[in-house]
Amino acid sequence: MRSTRARLLGTATATAAATVVLMLAPAASAQAAPAPVPAPVTAPAAATVSATASAPGGNALLRGIDYGTWKRDVAAVMATARPYVEQRIAQSPAGEKPAIVLDIDNSSLETDFHWFWTFPTPAISEVRDLTRYADEHGVAIIFVTARPGIIHSLTEHNLKAVGYPVTDLYVRDLPALFSEVSAYKTAKRAEIEGRGYTIIANIGNNNSDLVGGHAERTFKLPDYNGKLS
Repeated sequence: MRSTRARLLGTATATAAATVVLMLAPAASAQAAPAPVPAPVTAPAAATVSATASAPGGNALLRGIDYGTWKRDVAAVMATARPYVEQRIAQSPAGEKPAIVLDIDNSSLETDFHWFWTFPTPAISEVRDLTRYADEHGVAIIFVTARPGIIHSLTEHNLKAVGYPVTDLYVRDLPALFSEVSAYKTAKRAEIEGRGYTIIANIGNNNSDLVGGHAERTFKLPDYNGKLS
């Protein structure tokens, strides 16, 4: 069973992969799932998402969240975030170390719209494009996630595999696993500022990703009253 999961996770180690699967779903599901699941399809960059568009599956499907609606709602937020970031970068004073902080699940990756065995989990294209632009203009791209430290390398590999620049990645290690997510993320943003960065934007889909300050501006992607993780 370990070798099967190792093949599905590509370059990830067998031990890390087995741990992730055990955390997310029963082993029996992992054995039976690949057969009925359609492979993700990457649409052309200029393509629009129709009202009936749907992802392969995942928790969002089980909770009745329409993929096309979500994509449009995400695009609406990013249509505000993108010009702000471009203007803020253009106004960055000499010597400043600007940074963008991002949550991962349903903020950078389409986590809840794909079954847990999908690897790598696809990127949210508008968010990825923004980070690429910012990275090309000298902005640090820092991810702060509530994911446990045991899957740090797996998470970093996923982000890079789908095209994200990664300056740094914060995950929750003990004892942070037992603290409130909002308190943990606030503390990490303060730590990032302590390293000399100016956080020009903080992007997340839950209030716990954004509250607590330590960012010039926040952008909230949809979570539909907590239905998305």
